[in-house]
Amino acid sequence: MKVTFFGAAQTTTGSLHLVEANGKRILLECGLYQGHRKEAFEKNRHLPIDPATIDAVILSHAHVDHSGNLPQLARRNFRGKVYCTPATRDLCEIMLRDSLYLQSRDLEIVNEKRKKQGKNLFEPLYEEEDVETIMRCFQPELLKRQVDLGNGVSFTFHCAGHILGSAMVQIDVKSDGTGGRSKRLLFSGDLGQPNQPILRDPETPQGADAILIESTYADRDHPTSEDVKGRLKAFMDDIIQLRSKLIIPAFSVGRTQQILYYLNRLEEQGRLPRIPIYVDSPLSLKATQVYKRHRECYDEDACDILRSGIDPMLVPGLQFIESPAQSMKIDQEAGPMVIIAASGMCEGGRVLHHLQCTVEDSRNIILIVGFQAEGTLGRQLVERAKTVKILGDEYKLGARVHTINALSAHADRRELMGWFDQVKGNAKQVFAIHGEPEKVDAMCALVKAHGVANVHDPVPGEKCEIRP
Repeated sequence: MKVTFFGAAQTTTGSLHLVEANGKRILLECGLYQGHRKEAFEKNRHLPIDPATIDAVILSHAHVDHSGNLPQLARRNFRGKVYCTPATRDLCEIMLRDSLYLQSRDLEIVNEKRKKQGKNLFEPLYEEEDVETIMRCFQPELLKRQVDLGNGVSFTFHCAGHILGSAMVQIDVKSDGTGGRSKRLLFSGDLGQPNQPILRDPETPQGADAILIESTYADRDHPTSEDVKGRLKAFMDDIIQLRSKLIIPAFSVGRTQQILYYLNRLEEQGRLPRIPIYVDSPLSLKATQVYKRHRECYDEDACDILRSGIDPMLVPGLQFIESPAQSMKIDQEAGPMVIIAASGMCEGGRVLHHLQCTVEDSRNIILIVGFQAEGTLGRQLVERAKTVKILGDEYKLGARVHTINALSAHADRRELMGWFDQVKGNAKQVFAIHGEPEKVDAMCALVKAHGVANVHDPVPGEKCEIRP
């Protein structure tokens, strides 16, 4: 068994790992790279593998940095199956279509400017027929069910607790008859925080020979979740006093539902101020509906709330914005108001237009609630750049920027190593992935300190052999 690390190696985006075993070629993930527009465009367009040679894709979850480039596989003659959990399949159904729409709209804006500049126009990464084709390849599988891929290769999903339907992937490879023993590879996917709202905690499968572990927050610990409700209320009180706006760039899947859950809990405690709360993303509305359908993914606390007759994602004053006209209208309205809008890293979507209207006013608050990859607009906001470029235009950053890392769907340093200590067993190899270089370095040091000396931080394109 060999693994080639093409994406999410020394970075957090564009997840793409090729597993070769007993003649089978299997992709773990096929995500979009997010970052500087030109670099992202080139990386996403030029896949490092021939999709026609791939037997199967195993998908850990639906976020676009893990799933968003799947339609390009179909565009380039992939004819295998895409394995995922049922909830991930339903989320991909809406997310891939939304990704296509956002890319098409952004492409129109960029090409209009390039045409005026006399430059060559960009072509779309993929089209609607490619999304339709790849969705017909999806094969949903339940957790803890061993799936045979042939040639002695099988896999099993285990709950990862990151977003709805997210899973870690256990791949088992039987000896090919040469006398070697079977091998087991455990891919963490994106690990969620234990005790986060709505979702069940990550599971701890045993017996891995090698582990691929994410490193997103390997160098820090998150604050407690109780702090989240207090800070959300404080920000809302602030904008009420200043009659201003709280802008929350949030992933439509996972983060938006978490925020609604915390606002719901504030309401149940009688602490939620009565102001308009807009979720400006058609995808967020569809994703919230998918969340409500897949209650098999809920933890006991969420199930208890449901049994009490309360919808844990229903908030007084909440309005889902669907049309572009409605979205533009709320930009013309005076505060106070809360606007939760995609995308989470501010690299596309309606949040860009809301930022254009609010980013220069010091009364407004921009609340960052998740990891921001290097090169993204979200990262520039977190680092408080003096000026930021939004849809090609320069703006002074006058708004106040705050972060709540406790809302992250990723496990922190303490939680990552708590999970690792339970699954490492007699593992001989660990590969630190899905992290920026300093985070991967931190993970390597942690793994060594926790008893596994053979830990490696692969670079893009590096091929490594899994040894029993």
